[in-house]
Amino acid sequence: QVQLVESGGGLVRAGGSLRLSCEASGIMFSRYIMTWYRQAPGKQRELVARIDTDGNTNYADSMKGRFTISRDSAKNTVNLQMNSLKPEDTATYYCNAHWFGEPYWGQGTQVTVSS
Repeated sequence: QVQLVESGGGLVRAGGSLRLSCEASGIMFSRYIMTWYRQAPGKQRELVARIDTDGNTNYADSMKGRFTISRDSAKNTVNLQMNSLKPEDTATYYCNAHWFGEPYWGQGTQVTVSS
């Protein structure tokens, strides 16, 4: 059974930091491209950051320089370090794992940034 379990969300003031983690089980983690998405109320889900199996990363433009994605294959975990948070970063953040076929999704973790 595949599970992606996100953690680390919470309430933070603007300018603060949070570190999200996603622990994967039931998959060969090293073969999967791992992606963080987010969805704010009333908005479409959007890509935040992606890391491939070689550790190459890409980010949405609004996250560049503030967010850092990393993966730890020993722990089957992908992390998202978020710095200089802004109120517009408020959203539910989802972990996604994709190799072949349909991707797997976590249940999401809420991030709220107060002004």
